[in-house]
Amino acid sequence: ARYVGCSNFAGWQLVEAQWVARSGHFSEFVSAQNQYNLLDRRIERELVPAANAYGLGVLPYFPLASGFLTGKYKQGEAPPEGTRLAAGGGMADRVLNEGNFETLQKLQSFAESAGHNMLELAIGWLASQPHVSSVISGATKPEQVEQNVAAAEWKLSAEELAKVNEITKR
Repeated sequence: ARYVGCSNFAGWQLVEAQWVARSGHFSEFVSAQNQYNLLDRRIERELVPAANAYGLGVLPYFPLASGFLTGKYKQGEAPPEGTRLAAGGGMADRVLNEGNFETLQKLQSFAESAGHNMLELAIGWLASQPHVSSVISGATKPEQVEQNVAAAEWKLSAEELAKVNEITKR
């Protein structure tokens, strides 16, 4: 069997690709890999409904928004040397803004009140989404792999998900 996935497709591209696969009797798509995290929920508008309609799983990457959701970046300070956002390329401008820092502060307060940290909230929230099959999370140290796996064990309740939605929908 052959399994096909796509990366960074818009909803319409996924639908068109799946139509071509079905009508041409090719292997159909089984997954869609896109950036998705508590700060970047754009795929919920089109890609997630398309993936749901065709039975595809979503595989989010950058679940920690390049480390921003861990709290490693400080407002008004340059990104620490060696971090993804210090590398430039415009990503720092998109992530390190006042609105995101305000959202992060609210998310941190929520996570702490629930007895968790931001890593657990960021990955646990994704793992709690019914359309997410797995989370693509990078790690540079073995203990980070263990922390990422443990973080996915927090299954947020409906009430917790509603609170996160209230904080992150802008």
